[in-house]
Order: sequence, then C-alpha cells, then structure tokens
Amino acid sequence: MLITGISAAGKSTVAQGLAERLPRSAHIRGDLFRRMIVNGAAGMTPDPAPEALRQLHLRYRLAASTADAYFAAGFTAIVQDVVLGPELTQFVSLFSSAPLLVVVLAPDAATVAERERSRAKTGYRDWTVAQLDQGLREGTPRIGLWLDTSGQTPDETVQEILDRAWDEAVVAT
Repeated sequence: MLITGISAAGKSTVAQGLAERLPRSAHIRGDLFRRMIVNGAAGMTPDPAPEALRQLHLRYRLAASTADAYFAAGFTAIVQDVVLGPELTQFVSLFSSAPLLVVVLAPDAATVAERERSRAKTGYRDWTVAQLDQGLREGTPRIGLWLDTSGQTPDETVQEILDRAWDEAVVAT
C-alpha cells in the first residue's frame, strides 16, 4: 500500500496507525532513503535540477523494492511518501507485488497549513502549502482512494482506509 499526499497531510501518522492495526506489517518511510545520503544530496524544489530528480527516482525505487521484499516475506507493506503529479503513475509501476493499493490524503490547504505550524519538523522550505496542494489537486492522476481528511483524527482516517481501501484503492492486481 502507498499512502501519499503533500507534506503535513498526515501520511506518517496514518501509515504508522494503519501498520499498528494490521497483524503483520511494515511501515516504510520513503523520506528515510533521502536522509541516508550523507554528502551530495540534491533537494526537490519547484524547478528541480536533474540530480534532484535522479535522487527522487532512486528514493522511489528503494521504497518500492523494500516494500516488495517485505511483501514477499508475508508482511503488509505500507509505504508513505510525497508522490505527486505524473510521478504517482511512475511510482506505482515500480512495485512488483500485488495487489497494490494507493491512498491519497488530501486535506484542504488551510488544514495542512495549521498542521505544519503545530509540528516540530518543517516540510516547507522551497515550497508553499498552496503550491504543493495545487500540484496534488491539478497535476496528480486520480488513481486509488482520495480522502479529504480535513476534519478527521488520524484514528478516523485509519478506520476509513480499513473500511474502504479494498473496494476503492486497488490500482494493480
């Protein structure tokens, strides 16, 4: 399963909560692969350099192959990362395990901005909430289960995913 959305949409919290509700599960944090680079990291910006895109695609390949390895070992693998625009379709194609479910967390921009203000880490340096939200809503293919989680607690979102994902989130079988 892939859980995506913009920064501060609740991906980490929801993916962890979901993993905790499943009997054999692994939570794969895509950003961990970015943070493993000690020297030479190229960050994503609104106008990314070729090296930033190369590293983003490396991160996506590592996350998908890690999920496939956990799946082959009998675990439900839950990958969470920011995957927007046409990158979503490309990322989905990297998985060899099936079925693959995609859940897009899409709270409104005001909710995301409030969540960003109240958390310790910062997800917005080169981007604004409005820029990423627009990229999500206007440029991301409408595949999988899209959830407006603006008025939900993380537990409510986890429950909604459990209730609806098998019927609405399957993108590959």
